[in-house]
Amino acid sequence: MSGTLAAVIGGAAGAVALERLENSDTNSSDPSLQAGRNVGLELSLRSSDSQEARCFTLEELGLATKSFSDINLIGEGKFGEVYNGLLQDGLIVAIKKRTGLPSQEFINEVRYLSSIRHRNLVSLLGYCQENGQQMLIYEHVPNGSVSSHLYGVRQASSEKLEFKHRLSIALGAAKGLSHLHSQNPPLVHKDFKTANVLVDENFIAKVADAGIKNLLSRTTGGAGPSSGVLADDVFQDPWYSFIVSIIITTA
Repeated sequence: MSGTLAAVIGGAAGAVALERLENSDTNSSDPSLQAGRNVGLELSLRSSDSQEARCFTLEELGLATKSFSDINLIGEGKFGEVYNGLLQDGLIVAIKKRTGLPSQEFINEVRYLSSIRHRNLVSLLGYCQENGQQMLIYEHVPNGSVSSHLYGVRQASSEKLEFKHRLSIALGAAKGLSHLHSQNPPLVHKDFKTANVLVDENFIAKVADAGIKNLLSRTTGGAGPSSGVLADDVFQDPWYSFIVSIIITTA
């Protein structure tokens, strides 16, 4: 009986996730969105209706991270090292940093990705290209990744995910992916996994690193940190390569 119930719940969640998203999902007046949004981010978005990517200076990012101190280092992903930062205007951000030469293609990709906004996507706020470094500046999502809640130190803490949170996160992540797929042309994540689904203080899911693999392949020929490269195939939809090959042959 429990197995049947689980199948029904899973089927229902999948059916809802595949529906076209309502406009309210991207509406900033959504009460649940307001409750979960960083105040600094709110002010930043209000001041830029066009949501154009901001060009940050290396100086202000250095001040925000105490000169990229190890204390501010929170991890390393496909793009590079990730730091927490506090900007002078009070906005808390996550800064991804890697070695890279200045590139107009990099700026074009960042501008495109920063224009894609949804309550279930981590917002890309801007970039920096200085002193042989390329950086991406994202909104800060305070409650960590789903992976850390399921398998990391948070798993045994008071923040352990209850079933209602897990179901809500799964649906929210599906909505984020659906919004990516609704773009023209569709944007495929290519590295979707629990480590790339973050949750805010209200356990609202936010899909991270959307478009990172495309950005790296177009600006560096796919070069990036060696960590995680071999794991790509584990998380890639087995139908992805087949579908892409059909698109290429019929184009």
